[in-house]
Amino acid sequence: MADTPTDADIEAVTRQLGRYPRGMVAVGRRCEVCGTPLVTVTRPLVEGRIPFPTTFYLCGTAAVRAASHVEAAGAMAAYTEMVQSDPTVRSAYHRAHRIYLAFRHELARRLGDTEEHIEGISAGGLPVRVKCLHALMAQSLAMGPGVNPIGDLVLERVADEFSPSVCHCDAA
Repeated sequence: MADTPTDADIEAVTRQLGRYPRGMVAVGRRCEVCGTPLVTVTRPLVEGRIPFPTTFYLCGTAAVRAASHVEAAGAMAAYTEMVQSDPTVRSAYHRAHRIYLAFRHELARRLGDTEEHIEGISAGGLPVRVKCLHALMAQSLAMGPGVNPIGDLVLERVADEFSPSVCHCDAA
């Protein structure tokens, strides 16, 4: 939560999402060129009462588009198969789930939010299947390489279309 969003960040994310980013408490990752938010950190309870389980929310337009292209290509089934059949990937994916839960728990503790509504649930299908590449890519962007193996693979796959070190923030 070290990167508290500014009014300009909230305006940028509002433009990206087409709506106000309810529950945004930090910027999880920025464009390395211009500083525009690519990932938000969202509290477990929005407005103090509405459950919101997606802690790391992918908001950068080019990043969202890139993840959508991979999903549309049907990659989630192949990634799920990888998680279920490769013991190394499965172990790393379970670890990503535990790290996600620990981060959200600390966030909830600091903010005074409760987590009963999402206890043991992270995002993106963790820890047993691949459901949302946006959430997995967001975790990799926010927490860095080596935390979520599937998020890392998606980032590698979309490198020609999206990279946090190449600014696409003004692209339509």
